[in-house]
Amino acid sequence: QVQLVESGGGLVQAGGSLRLSCAASGRTFRSYAMGWFRQASGKDREFVSVISWGSGDTYYADSVKGRFTISGDNAKNTVYLQMNSLKPEDTAVYYCADASSWPALHANDFDAWGRGTQVTVFS
Repeated sequence: QVQLVESGGGLVQAGGSLRLSCAASGRTFRSYAMGWFRQASGKDREFVSVISWGSGDTYYADSVKGRFTISGDNAKNTVYLQMNSLKPEDTAVYYCADASSWPALHANDFDAWGRGTQVTVFS
């Protein structure tokens, strides 16, 4: 059974940075991509970023483009999200997700999910 464990969330002042990590274990499928989603209180889960293992291509939501950077190592079953210039509107629970196919840009494209890590940005 695939297990994804996120870490690195926390409380940070606006303009600050955080780096999220996600480690996958127990995969029962070949991973084609890993991504990050977030869900703010009272809102739907939204796409943040994804990295394709095959091409190395990365995609970002417009709201984080230029501030967040996704990276990872499929051989090490890890993915990271470097978040800079954080804003209060980035406050959310951030989820790591694993996809067994590509493209994977929507929540229903992903096959496994972590439990999330809270990111809180205060002004």
